[in-house]
Amino acid sequence: MPEIKTLITDFDLVSAYGRGINPLWEGIIRGSTRIEKLNRFPTQSFLTHNAALVPGLKTQSPESLAMQLLKNLLVDNLKIIPKDARLILATTVGEIDLLEEAVLHKTHKPQASSLNLFLKKIRKVTGLQQAMLVSCACASSSSALAQAAWLIASGQTDCCLVAAVDTVSEFVFSGFSALMALDKNPARPFDQNRTGLSLGEAAGFILLMSPARAKQEKRKPLAQIAGWGLSCDANHMTGPSRSGQGLIQAINRALAKAKMTPGSIGGISSHGTGTLYNDAMELCAYKKIFKNKPLPVYSIKGATGHTLGAAGLIESILALKALQEKTIPGTVGLKEIDPQAVGWVSPLPAKLKKPALILNNCGFGGVNAALILKDLN
Repeated sequence: MPEIKTLITDFDLVSAYGRGINPLWEGIIRGSTRIEKLNRFPTQSFLTHNAALVPGLKTQSPESLAMQLLKNLLVDNLKIIPKDARLILATTVGEIDLLEEAVLHKTHKPQASSLNLFLKKIRKVTGLQQAMLVSCACASSSSALAQAAWLIASGQTDCCLVAAVDTVSEFVFSGFSALMALDKNPARPFDQNRTGLSLGEAAGFILLMSPARAKQEKRKPLAQIAGWGLSCDANHMTGPSRSGQGLIQAINRALAKAKMTPGSIGGISSHGTGTLYNDAMELCAYKKIFKNKPLPVYSIKGATGHTLGAAGLIESILALKALQEKTIPGTVGLKEIDPQAVGWVSPLPAKLKKPALILNNCGFGGVNAALILKDLN
């Protein structure tokens, strides 16, 4: 029995650029960043004072930052979310600011930050009954999309809602600072002078359906998740494998699932954090897969900051726009290209010549996720 296609039919997002895909797309095409000095908490003890924040979020509120972001987004879109959709929630730390409040101000119990409790809250907002949580570091939402694609392709369901969110909290900020992983300047992915990442926050959702379900509900498909692949190289608690072998496995599995060759790919939406070892590892993997034949590679994290578990979903939505516009975005923040990235990465937009993109995300513990998004036109 042939596999069922997995179609993307609807989406929405909020990022440091504002609500929706257009402000984000236009900002990145212009080469502008939203990484700037933050005032959410004191930063004098940390490596940097910068992050990309969504305006208007309230700290020390009854609702967590993550709930403020994702709840409003979902409530505004309840009319387009089928009541029988399976919910997959992706996040790295969820409502971690509630734990901060519990420790610093005693306004919450520590258990309030439980990810399972967060999932229950999102189930209540959406009214969806079947739900699961995916939390695998910075590959969370791309892994969740892969899970949804598998559920639909295998015939176990015909509709999935993948929602993702992560926010900038003092807890997360201090952790990355302690790891010496933050750039004191806005992040510069694939730049020869890069010294680390910048944190950011975002929330979004993608609705996926089988072709029959989309046709039944008269929804116009936006693209297809043609392939997906996951791996874990277990190289190090925080550092990526230098050889890129785990990422190579994930991408090759995605290509095999899609029944596509490397030559049919038009570009790569990279994880591209701006850390020395991550960017080098990705380039190593790409060169092995594509036999040193360069194709356009880009990262949006010099614009949005690293949105942790939400990154893969936000980058997938941007990739939908790239397929629609037939344009590869430039890499914001890139000024002096790493010699290893020459011919692969550019600060300027380029024409997308083939209607398929690979997206990949990598996380702590050696987890790797790859998706292939394919235009249907």
